[in-house]
Amino acid sequence: MKLLRKSWRLAWAVGLGSLLSFSSHALTTEQAYAMAAADDSEQRVLAINQAVLAPDAQTDGGRLSAYLGALANDEVRVSRGKVYVMSGDAVTDPVTGQAAQLPADAEEVVSNNYLRSVIDTAQAALALGSRDVQARRKAAEQLASEPDAGRLPLIEKALAAEQDAQVRALLERSQAASLLGSDEAQQRLKAVEQLSRQQTPETQLLLNQRLSEEADPGVQKAIKAALAGIAEGLAWGDRLGAIFSGISLGSVLLLAALGLTITYGLMGVINMAHGELIMIGAYATYLVQVAFQRWLPEAWFGGYLAVAVPVAFLASALVGAVLERGVIRFLYGRPLETLLATFGISLVLQQTVRSLFGAQNVGVENPAWMSGGIALLPNLTLPWNRIAIIVFAFAVLAGVAFMIARTRLGLFVRGVTQNRAMASCVGVNTARTDTYAFALGSGIAGLAGCALSQIGNVGPDLGQNYIVDSFLVVVLGGVGQLAGTVYAALGLGVLSKLLEGWTGAVLAKIAVLLFIVVFIQKRPQGIFALKGRSAET
Repeated sequence: MKLLRKSWRLAWAVGLGSLLSFSSHALTTEQAYAMAAADDSEQRVLAINQAVLAPDAQTDGGRLSAYLGALANDEVRVSRGKVYVMSGDAVTDPVTGQAAQLPADAEEVVSNNYLRSVIDTAQAALALGSRDVQARRKAAEQLASEPDAGRLPLIEKALAAEQDAQVRALLERSQAASLLGSDEAQQRLKAVEQLSRQQTPETQLLLNQRLSEEADPGVQKAIKAALAGIAEGLAWGDRLGAIFSGISLGSVLLLAALGLTITYGLMGVINMAHGELIMIGAYATYLVQVAFQRWLPEAWFGGYLAVAVPVAFLASALVGAVLERGVIRFLYGRPLETLLATFGISLVLQQTVRSLFGAQNVGVENPAWMSGGIALLPNLTLPWNRIAIIVFAFAVLAGVAFMIARTRLGLFVRGVTQNRAMASCVGVNTARTDTYAFALGSGIAGLAGCALSQIGNVGPDLGQNYIVDSFLVVVLGGVGQLAGTVYAALGLGVLSKLLEGWTGAVLAKIAVLLFIVVFIQKRPQGIFALKGRSAET
């Protein structure tokens, strides 16, 4: 392999030396034939590099790139000094682009893996002259991932003309990485200094690889100093990433627990089917997505979540209302019996979903505006879908808080849960209020399912992953306390992610559970305790 790399570099050097005498056309019949049928692989590599390094290769790069792709896919045939490209039954001349007749004695050209890697690099080099900045970025990334000193002239030429900051950074990294293989210690020191300013995991990997091969003590010292600085910079990205992941997990727990804050915290119902209500909201989102894909224009797909949010809320709320009217209303004041009854209902709902949609997970796609993310640091990218869920969770929280504290329904819910007999005496329809409150909590669970569908697969067991954590959040925050739910959800999310970085996921989960057990023993009422007369009932 080392011999092949040296031969490749030699081919690049010879190619550069041949530019002054080479034809100005990006692709000629003789050169196309040499790329396909030269005596050996090195001669073919030389012909490929000559074509790429030609002065007008970027201008006519489309035809050259297409021919290189045909070579890589073994679609080229040769006969009597001419080449032909076969695409299905069609035959074309790669030099003129015109249709051609394939001779009967044409021979197939086969490219090995070494030649395919050369072709990939050559196509990336051609793409550096593209007007599309995304194509140039992709090409620069490929060149940066496979540094080679033979490409330095090409990289320097591209750097001189490049205006995009991201492409320039990639080209500079590729340039420095290529210099790391130089025979001169000063050139390697210059490369180390240049790479030390780009504190990315890629530069860290390159310097570590070079350190294992470096013999010069001065260069070794410089590499170690650069690695220490890069490691410190990346550590901050890891810390901030863990905090963001914790907030993201906390927002998911907050959405999942908000409904329980009403059904369990305010109404005293241990609803073991809460996870299945989350699942129903996720499947409702899936059905809205399918409807948009099948019956509406593709351009409208990005707005399907605007329809899915109210549909998910209403679907889960309707199931919750039926559940309350059919079962729960007979069990108020008997929490253990509500636990058993709702556990059975959860199994029924799971099996119903399996019968309707199958046992396999279904995929819910993110709209285009939720794809990608914000790159704050080289090793820290905040995904848009996670950011959207955090914003959505707090928007739902604000809506629930306003409804409970400022609306007539919220007043009735608080009155019935604090003193049902007195509320009934002053004219409150307690049965209707119970149904509305339970449907509200169930609808919020549906919103959680809608959000969860954007960050994972949707399946019959979706809710089982969150039901225990939801109860832990409600109990830890203080039964019936929205503020406590927020603190508990975010606290548990951040604590879990920070511990995962030190101990791993399993030990982190155990540690969090032990913390909750100890905390509840010391403070049974949770973070926020009920105050006033409601605390005495």
